Amino acid sequence: MLTIQTQTLPRAEALRRIKLLSGKDLRPLASEYGITVWKNGKKNKGWAGQVIEHYLGLPQNSLQAPDFGSWELKVVPLTDAADGTWRVKESMAITMIEPAEVVANKFTDSHLYDKLRSMIVVARIFENVEDTSSVLHSAAEFDLDNPSIRAQVEADYEAIRAIIRTQGVEELTGDTGKYVQARTKGRGHGSTSRAFYARALFVAHILNLHKLAWMPRVYAEASSI
Repeated sequence: MLTIQTQTLPRAEALRRIKLLSGKDLRPLASEYGITVWKNGKKNKGWAGQVIEHYLGLPQNSLQAPDFGSWELKVVPLTDAADGTWRVKESMAITMIEPAEVVANKFTDSHLYDKLRSMIVVARIFENVEDTSSVLHSAAEFDLDNPSIRAQVEADYEAIRAIIRTQGVEELTGDTGKYVQARTKGRGHGSTSRAFYARALFVAHILNLHKLAWMPRVYAEASSI
């Protein structure tokens, strides 16, 4: 399998190459690239994202800056609903919350903005808990170029920021935010760290699985995000 050796890969080219994987099982690629899915009974929850990063030539890192310099890559699982349509299985982690950084910075200066303003979101099919297979379903570009969506995301950020500033990060719950929420990283288990997450309905919109209900009809028909 070809690996592209660059960290400054243009987003349009990355999207084209990711779409070449549509319909392909990502699990064999994990083995090919030496990416661990399970170890000592524990799952590497980010394995699918690491497969795509490796395919695109990005070394593993934990930096808060966008993965490919000017744009961010995310991978999310889909499950099939009872009516035969696809739905987003869970919220999408965006970036860790550093309380001092959030309090000090308005939205346009935040790590959250840096991550969301230019993205590729890849959808993979969730088959089972063991992830014995996972086919790449689709990929979509996203930018914060819709004024209404951007205003709501900024409002979510400011609401979360206000709680951190006035009550402390420990008072954050997943209830705050319409499209972006703040909650413990993972499922908790005593963790005190928090991260920004895109709610499932927001992720579904990014992937063109549905349009947000409040969007004007003329925009919903014309939009291709």
